[in-house]
Amino acid sequence: MSVEVINFGCRLNIAEGEAIRAAAANRDDLIVINSCAVTTEAERQARQAIRRAAKRRPDARIIVTGCAAETASEVFLAMPEVAELVSNRTKGLGSSYGNFADNQGPAISGADHARAFIEVQNGCDHRCTFCIIPYGRGESRSIPAGAVVDAVKAAVDRGQQEVILTGVDLTSYGPDLPGAPTLGQLVERILKHVPNLPRLRLSSMDSIEIDDRLFELLTGEPRLMPHVHLSLQSGDDMILKRMKRRHSRAEAVAIVERLKAKRPAIAVGADIIAGFPTETDEMFANSLALIADCDIVFGHIFPYSPREGTPAARMPQLPRQVIKARADQLRTTAEAHRHRWLDKMLGTTQRSLIELDGHTGHAENFARISLAAPLAGGNMRGTMIDLKITGRNGDVLTGEPA
Repeated sequence: MSVEVINFGCRLNIAEGEAIRAAAANRDDLIVINSCAVTTEAERQARQAIRRAAKRRPDARIIVTGCAAETASEVFLAMPEVAELVSNRTKGLGSSYGNFADNQGPAISGADHARAFIEVQNGCDHRCTFCIIPYGRGESRSIPAGAVVDAVKAAVDRGQQEVILTGVDLTSYGPDLPGAPTLGQLVERILKHVPNLPRLRLSSMDSIEIDDRLFELLTGEPRLMPHVHLSLQSGDDMILKRMKRRHSRAEAVAIVERLKAKRPAIAVGADIIAGFPTETDEMFANSLALIADCDIVFGHIFPYSPREGTPAARMPQLPRQVIKARADQLRTTAEAHRHRWLDKMLGTTQRSLIELDGHTGHAENFARISLAAPLAGGNMRGTMIDLKITGRNGDVLTGEPA
């Protein structure tokens, strides 16, 4: 068995998981847990995975890396199943796993994915009061554009038709590089130098950092997908201040209105935290209303989880049952809004990239589509096809060849 990598958390971890797999190649006695620290639940899941892996492969050496390995190192080192921790900064290097050759360039998901996740930025210079991730990832640092372009070319050459640019704080790309390029300039360079790339998508962005150049690309470049995921976190101005976010509620609503006015097809996703310390019923209502006000069709809802060492953990906490109830209400509201959006696509034709399971894929706006029936004539995995939308099953549309 080749090295086994178990990923948790963000899209960046997915890309880095492939870098780990390459770096630790030929180590058939190795399991790497690529952990996440965004919530206490994420840490708990990593610990569970370690125990399960040890029972399943008792002779394997288990190494833990990722953000939780940085922020809760003592917890993981105390586990008898864990042999070693590897830092986030060195987890993509062969030397971390006993190999002599170190990989160069950005982390990129492998050929076993229909879409390629490519790291362009890591770390974060901001200190939101709830967030432990900067302590696990370090300061913001960017991958030079030339290396990113080469990684995109490699993905396209091996048949991947969609590339997703990932980072911890993606819109902070560039100021640490010569000439201080922006994310918009990086996107322009990719589109220019990889003309045969059909689809480019961006992962989570800070809405306040969408400058004019990036705005014009998001609204006017057909190869840049009509889908934005915004790190909003709350819909209440007082809570945003206590989180140390850099945008106001009005600014979040305004950027969405501007984007959709110029490109109505844009689908909006957003992260929202339920039950942040000091959140009153009125403040929560503002977050609930944000789903409609920002037309959020992909709501990522997180119940607030205190992270030791962060300022928010020292603020007056809400009862866990209140946090859970608010998260449930946000999820229910977001789901209903998503279903109304999906139903509007019934009867339309959507171009879908078929995933490696051969029967589901994503439209340009990131709606998930499943083939109503298997296609005759061969394997469609990794190909794009126009599908007429015929129905909806929960969060997944169904379609047939147009």
